[in-house]
Amino acid sequence: MAAAAAQVEAVLDDLLPKPSGLHARAQEAMRYAVFAGGKRLRPFLVLESAALFGTPSTGALRVAAAIEALHTYSLVHDDLPAMDDDDLRRGKPTVHRQFDEATAILAGDGLLTLAFELLADPATHPSGEVRAELVASLARAAGSDGMIGGQMIDIEAPTRRLDIDQIIELQAKKTGALFEFSCLAGAILGQASRGERAALFAFARDFGLAFQISDDLIDVEGSAELAGKQVGKDAAQGKATLVSHWGVEPARNEAARLAARACEALAPFGEGAERLRTLPFYLLDRRT
Repeated sequence: MAAAAAQVEAVLDDLLPKPSGLHARAQEAMRYAVFAGGKRLRPFLVLESAALFGTPSTGALRVAAAIEALHTYSLVHDDLPAMDDDDLRRGKPTVHRQFDEATAILAGDGLLTLAFELLADPATHPSGEVRAELVASLARAAGSDGMIGGQMIDIEAPTRRLDIDQIIELQAKKTGALFEFSCLAGAILGQASRGERAALFAFARDFGLAFQISDDLIDVEGSAELAGKQVGKDAAQGKATLVSHWGVEPARNEAARLAARACEALAPFGEGAERLRTLPFYLLDRRT
């Protein structure tokens, strides 16, 4: 993951606009947000899934950069006063604290649109059909029936009593949809079969929920110093999570079950998917 992150960050440094002109402040904020840290988990999934099909690394790295740009946009906007109103992200002041609220909104918008610019560029893949499928898939994952829809449910959750299925739907949209795109992106680049895509989707679905449970456990048990962000906010805001619904140990057990099932879904890929198989279990013990 560290090696993949270094590769992706080098590509991001090259592809992100360098601050210049009268609008330099927005570009500076974009770069501040992207290079504030992070595990680069979604790019890692893109690179690993692409490697299963022997796709050229140049295109895969551009897709990895695109998903990281879009993911970072979602964090910048999620931290805004109108959303979660956070002061800390990845151990540093959030973009609206470092700059100002208007600049943070524009920086997020800039990262969102950059993601689609990268996917649509012929440098990502010579086939226009492949590029169009990448654009459409990311649009669905990030749109109102994907991440944005999940964020809307999350915002309204304190005013509703969500059952287990509704909490899982929230998590699948808000967090899982981008993981699903990240895993399927490699299959799209490699023009994989329907069965291969289904296997990666099954892995991403269970991996995404296990990841979210582990994230919610950090919010309950972690510290701001280790997590790099404020903790304890879910309970304070009355947000619905599987941890709050089941309790810590049952939620931890469910995350472990999902991690094991995610690994089983990768059976069709044999030893080539070994790094992907270890990933869910690595996340179960994370503290950041």
